[in-house]
Amino acid sequence: MRVVVLHGKVAEDGGKDELDVLVQRDAVSMALGDLGYNAAALPFSLDLQGVARELRDLRPALVFNLVESVEGRGRLIHLAPSLLDHLQLPYTGSRTEAIFLTSNKLLGKQLLRAAGIPTPPWSALHDSPRQPLAHGGPYIVKSVWEHASIGLDEESLVWATSADELRRVLGERRDRLAGSCFAETYIDGREFNLAILADREGPEVLPPAEMRFEGYPPGKPQLMDYRAKWDEDSFEYRHTERSFVFPDEDRELLENLARIALECWRAFELQGYARVDFRVDRDGRPWVLEVNANPCLSPDAGFAAAAERAAIVYSQVIARIVADVK
Repeated sequence: MRVVVLHGKVAEDGGKDELDVLVQRDAVSMALGDLGYNAAALPFSLDLQGVARELRDLRPALVFNLVESVEGRGRLIHLAPSLLDHLQLPYTGSRTEAIFLTSNKLLGKQLLRAAGIPTPPWSALHDSPRQPLAHGGPYIVKSVWEHASIGLDEESLVWATSADELRRVLGERRDRLAGSCFAETYIDGREFNLAILADREGPEVLPPAEMRFEGYPPGKPQLMDYRAKWDEDSFEYRHTERSFVFPDEDRELLENLARIALECWRAFELQGYARVDFRVDRDGRPWVLEVNANPCLSPDAGFAAAAERAAIVYSQVIARIVADVK
């Protein structure tokens, strides 16, 4: 059975976050080969007619969708599943609608709020000038569309005493954040990632991971920013650790996080695999930061680490994602 591994076309001078998709491409292709599939990689670009022509020529039984951005833009991620829908080709992971809703952080937060799932208050540039501040601050200024912590650094943490001041900050930072951004109330506390993997009996929440900021000096924001994720020579990268070990007193919290993660899966109608990112405030209340459909599948990334913790080998992760194609 031929499977096309579809991934974003990456420029030679692409950033580490973009080049990582090539690592995923190779790992997924190898796993598919181990499972008995004939895997062929195909880059996805804005030449939709060209991509469609190559897909028709390859005549795959299935497409493994690894597209995270198009021409370096996360806001175009939904073009890949949209084209596959048009070609009536089955593909892994979440559907076009879920990809769009989760890639647009503002739409995602609105759906979370509508579903009664706690997410930090936020303010956006297009909000009414008379709308009160979401919270007293501080705020994290984020891109609406870009993921992988693109554009996120210590300067993203800002204070504002009025809606006008916050709108001014958003206006100043809009261009460096792919043209659209918003301010989310900063939750001071712990950070967790919960991976979810489809199974015959339904979605399985894998062992929870906490991102621990070790040795951060007082006053330094504890953020999973771009340096913490991608810059191996940075203080942030070297002092941010993933842990699956928790004391007994965290049991109730972890069970609550797993329950909320499954609520997110159902609210967005996710498929195959997903990751939900949380912050837990100083009072122990969880807040959903983002819902990630089709998260990173690099062997050294968080999803693979959670699967390994659950004693699920990488090839079986890929097999379960393929088996959930509908």
